Amino acid sequence: MAANLKRREVMRMVGLAAVGMPILRGSGTMAAERGLIYVGTYTSAGSKGIQLLRMNMATGELSLPELVAETINPSYLAIAPGRRYLYAVNEVSTMSGQPGGGLTAFTIDPRTAALRRLNEVGTRGASPCYVAATPDGRHILAANYSGGNVIVVPAGRDGILGPATDFEQHQGRGADPQRQSGPRAHCILLTPDQKWVLAVDLGLDRVLIYRWDGKAGRLEPNDPPFFATRPGAGPRHIAFHRNGQLACLINELDSTLVSCTWDARKGELKEVQTVSTLPEGFKGTNYCADVHFHPGGRFVYGTNRGHDSLAIWRIDDRTGRLDLVGHESTGGRNPRNFVIDPTGRWLLAANQASDSIIVFRIDEVTGRLTRVGQPASVSMPVCLKFL
Repeated sequence: MAANLKRREVMRMVGLAAVGMPILRGSGTMAAERGLIYVGTYTSAGSKGIQLLRMNMATGELSLPELVAETINPSYLAIAPGRRYLYAVNEVSTMSGQPGGGLTAFTIDPRTAALRRLNEVGTRGASPCYVAATPDGRHILAANYSGGNVIVVPAGRDGILGPATDFEQHQGRGADPQRQSGPRAHCILLTPDQKWVLAVDLGLDRVLIYRWDGKAGRLEPNDPPFFATRPGAGPRHIAFHRNGQLACLINELDSTLVSCTWDARKGELKEVQTVSTLPEGFKGTNYCADVHFHPGGRFVYGTNRGHDSLAIWRIDDRTGRLDLVGHESTGGRNPRNFVIDPTGRWLLAANQASDSIIVFRIDEVTGRLTRVGQPASVSMPVCLKFL
């Protein structure tokens, strides 16, 4: 048994080296495995770009942040398959003298995790707030919030971005005259079956559904062309269950979570259940932000800004029905993005308004969270991505 354990440990180290993750050695035995987390930020109040945190995966302890790339308002990040390239939106209204935001490509140093800038392209819309890489790494998808549009950009084998292959301008408005006076694209991603692209538009109360042409990098409207939420809901982010047949959509404006079934043959979302993200009796102002499934598939988490909490649900992976587990304070103000590590042991929450990143241990039986260690201090953290 000892020989088998040793062999498994060697194979694990070989696997880490193969994907470019550093192997740390301690005196006598291998040191605790380290997780690497990139932090996207707003750069108006101290941060200069993308930060890197190192996490002790045994204890949850975080290192001091390191600046690994200077770039303006890298508010959302995507790591391409193979972990060789990172892409960041630049959430601004003009970039390099041109109207619209930016999309910047970086190489990832396999030894140090430092980033080296490759190139940037315009997004043809103001305030890009979301970016995703396709599983083959050939295309990058971005959503322009103020522009109310989405864009497809090709990425070469060298990671360099090329001219856009598609641009889709959304049309219309929603029920809220202040927040929904026009389209507000907030999220775009490829579905797990890789046949469809979903674009979540807060301003239209819709999730637009496109057929995906992976060869040409083109989006074609589906029939039905969208999934509609309740008027004034303000859909913001969507996440898929690991079975590829369920999804959860979090609504910013009315603080609700919608569980849906996904029909990959028709490209169709259907509502199963809509629940509040807030505890009963809460009367304050609140705006939801982010949603993720636990890797094990049993739990869903969403962030509340105002109540400043993570809402936790248990989900039935057959029906999509949700049961509330509870709420956990994020230990700071205005929690935006959060991330769950691939092992399902840790959750990290980024508190934008209090410049902190908090680590929680996940109880994989109950889904509940326990805060551990000291917070990392990062100016205006917005997005967290594990390497």
